[in-house]
Amino acid sequence: MSAILIIEQVLNGLQFGVMLFLMAAGLTLIFGVMGLINLAHGSLYMVGAFAAAAVAGATGSFVLALIAALAAAACAGTIVEIVVIRRLYRAAHLDQVLATFALILIFSEGTRWVFGSFPLFLDIPDYLSGPIALPGGIEYPLYRLALIGAGVLVAVELWWLTSRTRIGIQIRAGENDREMIAALGVDISRLYTLVFAMGAALAGLAGALVGAIQSVQVGMGEPVLILAFVVIVIGGIGSIKGAFIGSLLVGLTDTLGGVFLPELFKVFMDVGAATQTGSALASMAVYILMSVVLIWRPTGLFGMRA
Repeated sequence: MSAILIIEQVLNGLQFGVMLFLMAAGLTLIFGVMGLINLAHGSLYMVGAFAAAAVAGATGSFVLALIAALAAAACAGTIVEIVVIRRLYRAAHLDQVLATFALILIFSEGTRWVFGSFPLFLDIPDYLSGPIALPGGIEYPLYRLALIGAGVLVAVELWWLTSRTRIGIQIRAGENDREMIAALGVDISRLYTLVFAMGAALAGLAGALVGAIQSVQVGMGEPVLILAFVVIVIGGIGSIKGAFIGSLLVGLTDTLGGVFLPELFKVFMDVGAATQTGSALASMAVYILMSVVLIWRPTGLFGMRA
């Protein structure tokens, strides 16, 4: 097992992690501020991917595709919040789960009706295609490095927004005491719509960026949504820092486990059994990680203690 392979897989894990962060950041903002369990967040990821693929196919511009993904997901999120979600804030969590699960079905069938059942493909732009030489003789795809940089940039901007701006103060205050900031004159409905649209835009951006390295198809957001929930449980609900650290941990655990656990078991058993056992354990690795974190700290790494 070479050092180059290990470094490449670590970079793959980081890339997967920062893409999970774009999903988890919006999800943890929505749950932390609104107390809403939004199962339809993965559908907004899918909306962004389809919007990007459609615009890129029509214009040939990757930048316009990203803008379209942000706009389409934010608009879809705003409409959903005003029409459906706004009526669920005081509802039981089971009602929220059922309503947002219905939204998944609506988004899936609506997307299939508009774009068809066949997957779309979003090409990597020429200026980001091909490998780049890294120290140590490593050749790594430039686009994946760009994804890591984009995710880190978004994380820094979100930290600045929530920590250094007036709207960030309102978001954090709304998370801690929504009745008090309403009494101080803050329009809670407008704040909730803004937060939901922001979270939807982040999910749409993640879908567009990932759509260039995998096919864009109906239902692509649900597997990512499951891991995003794992991330916010590990990192702590409502914490942007926790979402970022949790995303990196999940991304690295999932990627490195899938590659190296089967190789590890080959030391103790034959190739077929080692591959099967290692793959099965790798698929459980992120949930084992989540269990360990919750045993040690039930509120997550950066969640508030009860």
